[in-house]
Amino acid sequence: MTIDSKKRIVSGMRSTGKLHLGHYFGVLTNWEKLQNEYEAFFFIADWHALTTKYNDTANLKENVQDVLLDWLAAGIDPNKATIYLQSLVPETSELHIYLSMITPQNWVERDPTLKDMTKILRTQGASDNSITYGLLGYPVLMTADIITFNADYVPVGVDQVAHIEISRDIIRRFNNIYNLQYFKEPKPLLTDIPLLKGIDGNKMGKSFNNDIKISDDDKTTEQKIMRAITDRSRIKRDDPGHPKECEVAYPYWKIFGTEEEVKQIETDCRGAKLGCADCKRCLAKKVNEFMAPMRERRIEYAKNPANVREILIEGSKKARMEAKKILDGAKEAIGMYM
Repeated sequence: MTIDSKKRIVSGMRSTGKLHLGHYFGVLTNWEKLQNEYEAFFFIADWHALTTKYNDTANLKENVQDVLLDWLAAGIDPNKATIYLQSLVPETSELHIYLSMITPQNWVERDPTLKDMTKILRTQGASDNSITYGLLGYPVLMTADIITFNADYVPVGVDQVAHIEISRDIIRRFNNIYNLQYFKEPKPLLTDIPLLKGIDGNKMGKSFNNDIKISDDDKTTEQKIMRAITDRSRIKRDDPGHPKECEVAYPYWKIFGTEEEVKQIETDCRGAKLGCADCKRCLAKKVNEFMAPMRERRIEYAKNPANVREILIEGSKKARMEAKKILDGAKEAIGMYM
């Protein structure tokens, strides 16, 4: 059994709708860089979306399209990376079955991702019946996603390393049971992810209604930024400001502004020359200028939905060809009849 020796990465996103700036800075900017350095496989995880949204699928197809449009707008290039839809690569589901046979129950129950997801569901009023077999098997399916291409690395933030560790454990167990080193134990490819807060100062998220979407227009973006939390201790316009205590606007300036602009904002804020409203109005202009090329690309792609769909179909076909090679080797290792 032979395995492609070229270094591979694999990563995906659940298809839960339009992406926001947290996704862009936290994930997509890194993917855009990595696609030039590795053989990259990026997938839209529509199966994973069903782990918590199995009873809310009315927008499932639309959500897949929106995620893909945002990826393309952000510079994820189908000529550099293999972009595919998870459900169009059934080899992953077969690998998931084989892994589920050898994964101890207590391993998945202690997975931090599962604990976090079940906690969120219960805070939303979900009953025990909402904790499904599919959700329980989330770490196993995630491992199948990785070994579908026998990936060397998985791009993650420091807080997600534990997710990769359970995959490494499952893979190691598979290799030990069948007495060979077929699957690589993937390593986390750590990324320095800047935390972009939502406009309320908390973690940015669609469900929190505090996000700025990649697809938002200029007016919507400005309206959202004008609601952003700034320096809570600054009561009047002519009170001296405290940039480091500004919860949203100043951190945004450090991302979207030049070094000179950031220094000027600090000086004018501390000297009460610039009020919070004026600061946010200028910031909104900077954000819109930064996002303009990306949003223009998204609009152009959206004009041709058939072409966008074809990108996903062709990428999925390519992914299947590679996945079949890995699956055949795994079945041989197990000793399956055919």
